[in-house]
Order: sequence, then C-alpha cells, then structure tokens
Amino acid sequence: MHNSHENDTLHTIDVDGTKRSYLVHVPSGVDASRPLPVVLAFHGGRSNAEGMVRFCGLNPVADEAGFVVVYPNGTGPQPHLLSWDAGICCNDHPPDHPPADEIGFVAAMLDDLSARLPVDPSRVYATGMSNGGMLSYRLAAELSERIAAIASIGGTMGTECCSPARPVPILHMHGTEDYFVPLEGGRGKRSPSRTEFFSVAHTLDCWKAANRCEETPLRTEFPVLVDDGTSVWREVFPPGDTGAVIELYTIEGGGHTWPGQKPPLLFLGKSTKNLDANAVLWKFFQQHRLSGV
Repeated sequence: MHNSHENDTLHTIDVDGTKRSYLVHVPSGVDASRPLPVVLAFHGGRSNAEGMVRFCGLNPVADEAGFVVVYPNGTGPQPHLLSWDAGICCNDHPPDHPPADEIGFVAAMLDDLSARLPVDPSRVYATGMSNGGMLSYRLAAELSERIAAIASIGGTMGTECCSPARPVPILHMHGTEDYFVPLEGGRGKRSPSRTEFFSVAHTLDCWKAANRCEETPLRTEFPVLVDDGTSVWREVFPPGDTGAVIELYTIEGGGHTWPGQKPPLLFLGKSTKNLDANAVLWKFFQQHRLSGV
C-alpha cells in the first residue's frame, strides 16, 4: 500500500489465521518517550483505511494536538471495498463464511500498536463513519475495558441492546437528510446494503440506560456562521454518578458526511460548515480517560 506520508506506516497482524491490517499516523515532532493518546478511526462500509484518511481529515488535528491516529482495515471482496461486522451491518462475506472477529482484531491491534509505540492505555478512543461508527458502538459495548470514549458519525448501533462492563461516554453526530443511515432508522433510500437500521433514538436510549444518564437533555442551538443550508443543535444527556455523558449533535440539512469536511462524493449529501467534527470529538475525548489501567 502506498504510504501517503513518511509518518504513516501499514502494519499487518494475524488474527486467528486471518491477515488483518491497520495504517498508523504518528504526528511529527511528538515526544515518543511519553505515553500517547490514540484515536482509532474506522472507515465506512465499502471503503478502506486510506479512504478514511481523506474522508475525515483527522491527521492535521493529530499533528497539532499530538495524538496518534490508527486507521484499521475491515474485510471484504476487494482492497478498496471493505466493511465491518458491526451487528446488523455490513459484512459482505458469503453466507457460509463466518463473520470477522472484529473485537479480537481490535484487541490484537492495540497489543501490536503498544509494542511499537508508547500508547497511553487510559486514552484510547474510537470514532468512525457510518459502518465504522456502528463498530465503535460494538467496541464500547464489548471492549469497554480498553476504549475510554467513542464518537460515531452517521452510524447508529448495530445491535438490539448493549451491556458494557462499564459506562462509556458517547458522542454522536447525525444529519437529518442522511439517506444512507436514516436518523429515524429503517432502510436508507441510497443505502447499498438494504439494511433496516436502528434509529438514533433507539441507540441513545440503550446507552442512556447503560450510562445511567438523565432523560432530559440540555439543548443548545448553535449560531449559523455559514449560510450553507444547515444548522446544528446539541443535546447533552448529563451522566448520573457514572461520569459517562452522552452528546448528540443533530445537523439540520446534513447528509451522510463528516461535519466540517468536504464530502468526496456529492450524492452523500451536504456537509455542514457550521460544525467542525474533528475539533469537537477531540475536545470530547480529552475530557475522558479510563481509570485503573
């Protein structure tokens, strides 16, 4: 695979006899003797790690803030058409093929990464677009002892319910005109997978219960700074005694896009210029770390 930057390296690991890979971006000039925070950035369905680098634009933020970004590769029929088994969506394997062990892969990847870099185990975060956001929810539910917080962009949870070993802080962003993974759930009219997705409300209801959050959110409408047909409002569900807050950013007029980044394909819909997803998610992640690791 082509390395797009001298600080970007591709690593391959074996997970139960299956070759899996991940791309790592280490910010230049970082003090490698100090434990580094890590953001795992999972690509959407039918994409790959290098596609995610361009799609989310996290590398410049990482360079400025001094965190490592890891872009894992899913599995699939072609190197550029990879997906994640995130529950109801979206493993493209034949019916007789067992689903990929995504939790085992991420755990092994974190072990491999920690052998290469001084990873701060209390500051490992997961984010993802669409199917990658769905996988982030699976990691929050099934690998909560290693993931400090998650941020899902345009991806609802892929399971009926969740029972994490510990409450996990959740950040979710979703466009009201997302025609791939609809905010209200169901089948997106532009979705290639024909999946009946869970809604944002179902997703957050499950996690509000797991995190013991308050039912009534604190709601803020953001000023419209750029007249691009979008507006943003935030709902914060305060945590009770757990500290695991849930924040929902709803982008009125927003599509299946990464807020603040220009979408590579017009049919994904509008990407708001009134919200910088990367600045918001990094600020959110900085507020949370795992205790006791």
